[in-house]
Amino acid sequence: MSILVTGGAGYIGSHAVIDLMNAGEEVVVIDNLSTGFDWAVQVPEALIVGDIADEALVDRVIAERKVEAVIHFAGSIIVPESVSDPLKYYLNNTARSRTLIERCVRGGVGHFIFSSTAAVYGTPEHSPVNEDEPLVPMSPYGRSKLMTEWMLRDIAEAHEMTYAALRYFNVAGGDPEGRVGQSTANATHLIKVACQTALGQRPYIEVYGEDYPTPDGTCIRDYIHVSDLAAAHTAALNHLRDGGRNLVANCGYGHGFSVRDVLRSVERAAGRKFEIRQAPRRAGDPASIVADPARIKQTLGWTPAYDDLDTIVTHALAWEQKLAARNRL
Repeated sequence: MSILVTGGAGYIGSHAVIDLMNAGEEVVVIDNLSTGFDWAVQVPEALIVGDIADEALVDRVIAERKVEAVIHFAGSIIVPESVSDPLKYYLNNTARSRTLIERCVRGGVGHFIFSSTAAVYGTPEHSPVNEDEPLVPMSPYGRSKLMTEWMLRDIAEAHEMTYAALRYFNVAGGDPEGRVGQSTANATHLIKVACQTALGQRPYIEVYGEDYPTPDGTCIRDYIHVSDLAAAHTAALNHLRDGGRNLVANCGYGHGFSVRDVLRSVERAAGRKFEIRQAPRRAGDPASIVADPARIKQTLGWTPAYDDLDTIVTHALAWEQKLAARNRL
């Protein structure tokens, strides 16, 4: 029996593959490498280059590899892009997820773990936000993910498949052993962009909006280390295998940092200052969003190992240095 990881050559997926393999799981990856990298899959023979929209491919992998569970990372993740190109997001994140879920049902896959997002909350009324908060996403990205959550809920009621939808807050950092990290060339993640700026790979960094109703006027986010997030997926898999009920859970630490807090942390890690420019607000960005992680901790016994902003930034910076050296080869 094996675990199928879609998008397993990407940022979060590659870390999840490492965690699963460390737990002794047999893993197979489907990734079209549109944003992922073949070298990010630590066991090359586990990677199948292809698209989850290829129904024949997915059917074959499920049957031949005796797939018992799917962890679904494949999709598009840039909020401003979703505003300018919503059709891309409803195709990649919703329509193709529906196709994948159908193949799982037809193939008898027992468990499905979905990469959801805190963007489903929009601007929450309360902070920290728990899973029962009204779902009012502000962007097509958030809506495309919420639609897939709804599909999973309905499908699990109609078929013998259990699921977990993990709502990520802001994922950052890199593998502490330096094997993988955020490697997309034009990534928009704040910590990655700040690290690139600190290393001289970008001339400056822009702060999008400084007039939010927060202590320093910049957006506040709950930053979660990617390795802690990967461990949450393995814990969710074990929960479902053990007969646990369907789960929707936040993945965050329960406290937030402003954009300015992050930039100061990167300057500390790099030992240098860099140019910071003010820019207008971006569409779809809430002022503050912080997780209430009580449910995932209580249900899965999940205990973060890297709940420290400076640690997250240090690992992210180390990866950027390693990636830069790799790209020069």
